[in-house]
Amino acid sequence: MAEVLEFRAPSGNGRTLLVLGLESDTSEHALYLTFSAFGLLYSVRVCKNAPVAEPGYHAFVKFYSARDARRAQSACHQQPLFQKSPLKVSMCTRQRSFPNQVWALNSNKCKDLANHYLGFNGWSSRIITLQNISGFEEGENEEEERRASHHSQYSKYLCIQELTFPQHGICTRGVGVAELQLDPSQEFVTAIHSIQKLAVQRAITDAFQKILLIVLENGKVAVEYSSPQEDLIDCLTEEDLKGLVQVTDLSLSTQIPNGEEEILSDLSLDEQ
Repeated sequence: MAEVLEFRAPSGNGRTLLVLGLESDTSEHALYLTFSAFGLLYSVRVCKNAPVAEPGYHAFVKFYSARDARRAQSACHQQPLFQKSPLKVSMCTRQRSFPNQVWALNSNKCKDLANHYLGFNGWSSRIITLQNISGFEEGENEEEERRASHHSQYSKYLCIQELTFPQHGICTRGVGVAELQLDPSQEFVTAIHSIQKLAVQRAITDAFQKILLIVLENGKVAVEYSSPQEDLIDCLTEEDLKGLVQVTDLSLSTQIPNGEEEILSDLSLDEQ
């Protein structure tokens, strides 16, 4: 059967293994190396046993794929693996769940998931626009007045990024906005770079939220576009998008000090 993977934190008991019988809390790296051989891992967490239990440690190993978790459980149960005594590996059936809470993966985990199933050449991204939108919101709200009264300098950037899956003929876009207070003690260019990088990361995370990976039993992977409703960002042309975020007649390059233009090109290279 096909398995559907989203670019969100994996949920459900079928993706998490409970590992009992660990002799040391230094086994996290060993656990990662052992279980990652069966598939991509979302997280590995080692915990000390409760005082009423036997001395030692246990761990939770979470996969993105329930199929990978089942294979790992079958192969590793009652095996010593990286220690002398065998480990007990079972499917975790008691996990806290948060109904109506779906956590998007951060940009790095989105890339890891895409690279694992599609390969490094299976997708690409590019920045359509990265603009400073500080101070161009319509109207003044109480929060802005409070900031001004405390003489705080804030900077806000908007990023629109395009995500392409050439082998599957799918293209989508994401939007990210980042706003941070500029620390007077921090170098201006460094602070702006941090804000821009955060906007870029949020944009690519947003784009990946509209993508589904369909993993077939034979290992082949299909990519599907999934959006609950027609997405305006995906429907508009690139020229229209740039027009929507053109909040001033001045170009971005005229609003920033020398050197920040280089940051924009560096960010574009980072996303490839």
